[in-house]
Amino acid sequence: MPLPGVCRAVLNERRKSGDPGSPANPDTFLEQSFRELHRECLSRRARFVDDAFPPDTRSIGPGLLQPERLADVVWLRPRQIVPDPYFILNGMSRFDIIQGELGNCWFLAAIGALTFQKSTREQIIPTEQSFQVDYAGIFHFRFWRFGKWVDVVIDDLLPTIDGHLIFVQSKTPNEFWAALMEKAYAKVCGSYADMNAGNISEALMDFTGRAHITYQLQPPPPELWDLMYRAAESGSLMGCGTPPGRGNAVQPNGIVEGHAYTVTGIMSSGNPVKLVRLLNPWGHGEWRGDWSDKSPKWRTVSPEDRMSFLSIDDNGEFWMSVDDFCQNYATVDICGLWPGFFYGSSKCHWMSCDGRWVAGTTAGGCINHTESFWTNPQFRITLVGTGAQVADNSHTVFVSLMQKPDKRHRHLCSYHYIGFSIFMVPPEVRKFPAPFFSRKNLVAHTQNYLNSREVTEFFRLSQGEYIIVPSTFKPGESASFLLTVFSKFEICKRRRIYYLETPCVYYVTNL
Repeated sequence: MPLPGVCRAVLNERRKSGDPGSPANPDTFLEQSFRELHRECLSRRARFVDDAFPPDTRSIGPGLLQPERLADVVWLRPRQIVPDPYFILNGMSRFDIIQGELGNCWFLAAIGALTFQKSTREQIIPTEQSFQVDYAGIFHFRFWRFGKWVDVVIDDLLPTIDGHLIFVQSKTPNEFWAALMEKAYAKVCGSYADMNAGNISEALMDFTGRAHITYQLQPPPPELWDLMYRAAESGSLMGCGTPPGRGNAVQPNGIVEGHAYTVTGIMSSGNPVKLVRLLNPWGHGEWRGDWSDKSPKWRTVSPEDRMSFLSIDDNGEFWMSVDDFCQNYATVDICGLWPGFFYGSSKCHWMSCDGRWVAGTTAGGCINHTESFWTNPQFRITLVGTGAQVADNSHTVFVSLMQKPDKRHRHLCSYHYIGFSIFMVPPEVRKFPAPFFSRKNLVAHTQNYLNSREVTEFFRLSQGEYIIVPSTFKPGESASFLLTVFSKFEICKRRRIYYLETPCVYYVTNL
């Protein structure tokens, strides 16, 4: 589904402009240009070997494999594994992949969601790559990382033991897009070990760069079904996770503890029961309760629906009622290719700004620290809506605050507790001394400060001017961040930055 309204116009403008970090002009990761390296390898008739992510134990990473197993690892190119390798064979499907000896179900579940979205998938996985034409042992993938798209180059040397891939593999032995994509993301994270354990929300964001929110299911929000239905209609990516338990123990009902799943569909047509379809990235292992593959509940639906929606294969995909879904899963993540589905609207406006907290100058801590809070970075926006938008009492603004990593390796990154506050600007106020940032002008804020990569919140805000103040919970904590605002109202902005009584006040209006 194409991006509607202003979001589409802004993205088209960025694509045409070719801004560095845009989808059309991604940054080179670690300053490696695929075109130049590919051309050089072809001219020398050489196979690429990536010195930035070498085929040795450094790229596996510490603690992932037992020493005796690590000693058996041999790095092989696909042509050394099978005689006729293909990058993509007969298209891409959510059923292509099987998880290997790496605890990255969160990443693979996000890939399962990605396979439904052709345009997004081809942004990440350039399809002109091949083992048959201009092959030089070099491939590349694109990911969104903290506000910018990056192009990641890899060689095709893959870790094997006894000639078999030890990490993700395709159910079709001579198809390698998934194994190569996993290697590219491992390079971004620092090593394969750095992909061990994570949240599906992280991969969904890195695949799209779009609005994301996590819903807790204990208890579920009352509007959960409507949100999931709108998300499915809009082509958003969805995943979910089960509560932690004893590792990845399988419960008697077939659900795996502490595991990520892909949400692959929903169904309510002609049924009094609302159903959710889920996919286990293991490629096998399914729910055994009501509406499972062999459940007698399927006799209550029409033969046509049974033929269309039910598969008896043990392929890891299954249906369950939304009530059972909420009882067995802890969270559901929705990443909107366009964020209007959050509002039930076809139009959405957005803006995004980089910033940094610097100890001693712009790291003032939360609003409890009245003497320093006003020194935090501040972003001023104006919301302008139509009569119909103003009359609508639904959520009008969605704010995302994301920390940027300060380490090369994902597992070495430490996150501060972060959140944000929003202040209403009365028409007569033009300057913002420290007393302005008091609770009397505070109109919205994050419910909790979280030590996570991203915090998000919905708000009901009327037309007018506001200042958004992102902050760490404690003063004096340095970090870079990305602030993004989505709204059904028009967001007015100017690019110029002014310095008034506050150290950095950003005026933000129309693009």
